[in-house]
Amino acid sequence: MQLVQGKVVLVTGASRGIGRAIANKFAEAGAHVAFTYLSSVEKGEALVKELEAYGVKAKGYRSDASMFEAAEELVNAVVADFGQIDVLINNAGITMDGLLMRMTEEQWDDVIRVNLKSVFNLTKAVIKPMMKAKSGSIVNMTSIVGLKGNAGQANYAASKAGIIGFTKSVALELGSRNIRCNSIAPGFIETEMTGELNEATVEEWKKSIPLKRGGEASEVANVCLFLGSYLSSYVTGQTIQVNGGLLT
Repeated sequence: MQLVQGKVVLVTGASRGIGRAIANKFAEAGAHVAFTYLSSVEKGEALVKELEAYGVKAKGYRSDASMFEAAEELVNAVVADFGQIDVLINNAGITMDGLLMRMTEEQWDDVIRVNLKSVFNLTKAVIKPMMKAKSGSIVNMTSIVGLKGNAGQANYAASKAGIIGFTKSVALELGSRNIRCNSIAPGFIETEMTGELNEATVEEWKKSIPLKRGGEASEVANVCLFLGSYLSSYVTGQTIQVNGGLLT
């Protein structure tokens, strides 16, 4: 079922993990995909070919979403290349973990800038084209850590909790313009990043999850597709947890 046939989606941080799964899911459902990456040009080019195999238009942009002017330039470039932006997925994010007593100001500032300020930057930039189109869906990637906190992740938790409050405020501001804004809070999702954890840690996580397994990036992408499609036309201001029942 091509839920977003002919729509244009912009996904930040799509070169790997959840972002890559989201880009693939939207392309498979018929959307044209613009995406950003920072580090690997080769990965970006490979993803373009991967997405084009679905018969849609795809283009990668090397862009830092945490930079205000760069975000504005990115949106202008995507509109010029694709004609519109129907769905924005704010997915870019980093972690710099450490106990608060040892956390540096730089570690705090970098995580807040990349995780939270980037959401402000891109959302503000897409408002104009979405208001002109009188429709749009914005999906912000938060985290289970933004809901419950986590020792050693005060910076990350603060950035992800901030996204939830930001999402609700944007939904209230833009609802009358037919622009929806929601967030997704993944739990333990098995990606390249979690693959670096030792096996004992992973098994302990799984024991605490009612479904007794880690989630897959595609399962987060499925919810993203729902929020970006007409199926969620009456859903805004919400945070949907994708965590196998971890906070139940």
